[in-house]
Amino acid sequence: MNDREFVLTLSCPDGRGIVAAVANLLAEHGCNITESQQYGDHYTGRFFLRTQFIAEARPGAGPIGEDGLRAAFAGLAAALPAGGDGTDPATEWRLWRRDRRPRTLVMVSKFGHCLNDLLYRWRSGLLDADIAAVVSNHPDLEFLARSYGLDFHHLPVAPESKRDQERRLLELVDSHDVDLVVLARYMQVLSEDLCAKMSGRIINIHHSFLPSFKGARPYHQAHARGVKLVGATAHYVTADLDEGPIIEQEVTRVDHTHSPEQLTAIGRDLESVALARAVNWHAQRRVLLNGSKTVVFR
Repeated sequence: MNDREFVLTLSCPDGRGIVAAVANLLAEHGCNITESQQYGDHYTGRFFLRTQFIAEARPGAGPIGEDGLRAAFAGLAAALPAGGDGTDPATEWRLWRRDRRPRTLVMVSKFGHCLNDLLYRWRSGLLDADIAAVVSNHPDLEFLARSYGLDFHHLPVAPESKRDQERRLLELVDSHDVDLVVLARYMQVLSEDLCAKMSGRIINIHHSFLPSFKGARPYHQAHARGVKLVGATAHYVTADLDEGPIIEQEVTRVDHTHSPEQLTAIGRDLESVALARAVNWHAQRRVLLNGSKTVVFR
């Protein structure tokens, strides 16, 4: 990757000629498309596109720069139709340089399996995000963060200190120039205000028994009910607890021979895999919001 590789994401009311308009604009400015995906949602009437391209040298001129591309796409977006009845939201588009990896803050409580998996993938070059620091409401996993050379911030939380704790969290987001917050089994509910400030920038992971088995020891509850599937769900965080737009889910079959401890171990593996995929797809700009759900260009 270099500073001439870009990703464009776009969503707008569906209609004819959108793909052609984007492709023609890129060709006119000396850009070569290396990957492109699109989807028209029949039910919402929205169109979604992700295009990856390289800005190449033009005859008699160098490659177009980021500012020039932004100006060109702004003009294109303004020319696209607003929708059949005029009530659809306007065209939404974003442009990223591919070499700009999202700076990520990972939050965790006492269960370290998802944190450990993300740190290993990051150190191994398998994560398309840069982990900036680790935050926890408990000190237990400081050793793990420190072993990877990361700052560890212990921010304990109690009902009377929750507002102050979240204020300190936002200060860390600013000081570390954080683009994405990942809740890697962070067992605290974020306030509505924080969810609004970080909308579309917080990813959570939880077991997929919800809403059936809430509270403590969900795998023991599932064992008592004889479940046949164990899974995990990664989603964006909203003020509606565990009901944000889903990015990824993972599942496997189990049976009567599995103990609660075995179900827990299986579930933790699934949580790690689903969360890592969600973080990578977000970092690669492959996830577009579509109301209360997502479009994921894998």
